[in-house]
Amino acid sequence: MNSSILDSIPFYLTYIGLFILLLIAFEIGYQISRRSKGLQEEVEPGTLTPMVGGLIGLLGFLLAFTFSIATSQYNQRKQYVLEEANEIGTSYLRADLVDTKYKTEVKRLLREYVDTRLQALSSTNINNELVRSVELHSLLWNEVSNAALVTPNTNTAMLVQSINNVIDMHEKRVTAGLRNRIPIAIWITLLAISFVTMAIIGIKAGFTKPRGLIAVIPMILAFAALTTLIVDLNRPQKGLFKVGQESLISLQKSMQKDVQ
Repeated sequence: MNSSILDSIPFYLTYIGLFILLLIAFEIGYQISRRSKGLQEEVEPGTLTPMVGGLIGLLGFLLAFTFSIATSQYNQRKQYVLEEANEIGTSYLRADLVDTKYKTEVKRLLREYVDTRLQALSSTNINNELVRSVELHSLLWNEVSNAALVTPNTNTAMLVQSINNVIDMHEKRVTAGLRNRIPIAIWITLLAISFVTMAIIGIKAGFTKPRGLIAVIPMILAFAALTTLIVDLNRPQKGLFKVGQESLISLQKSMQKDVQ
């Protein structure tokens, strides 16, 4: 699967890059204001104040909107880890209800499945684990469908349903973790509004001799920090905000005890 371009950029470089970009935007605005005599004559400094306030408000709204999307996706990924662990655990227990011939193989495949899911977190190429997961789906489905055909009863029907839920959860997790991302159009809009806002602030600062960097730099640092936080929340495989896998790890340990 193709990763977002932002996924390959380290956290600190993202922050530094955003800070430099916004600082450059401010300096561009400042230089335009200082060097354009026509601008100095035609524009009253007071008219820029409401414009700056409006742009900052718009930027704050867009940051809040984007942050809401990122946190919602992050919480969804956490919920799916718990749900997947529950579905696999249920399937593992229900395997005891079918003939030993099928129970042993289903449990072995489920143990390997959990190992594969956890290995994906540290894998350099997650596609390998995804391919193996799909292969295990087929093997599990063959076992439970054969069990249901040989012994069509409530117990085998319950196991079939559980394995089907496990397969469905895989697709949900892949979609939530690798496909559901903040659209590129939102990123472009966010960066564009951030750039324009800082440029207008620079133009306003140009009407006075000092740049006022003491006031501007903290603002740039804050906007860059919040944007970097959103970027980090939007990349589940890397960064500071990784979804914990405690539920699957606990399930793995309980499965290992079962074979000892």
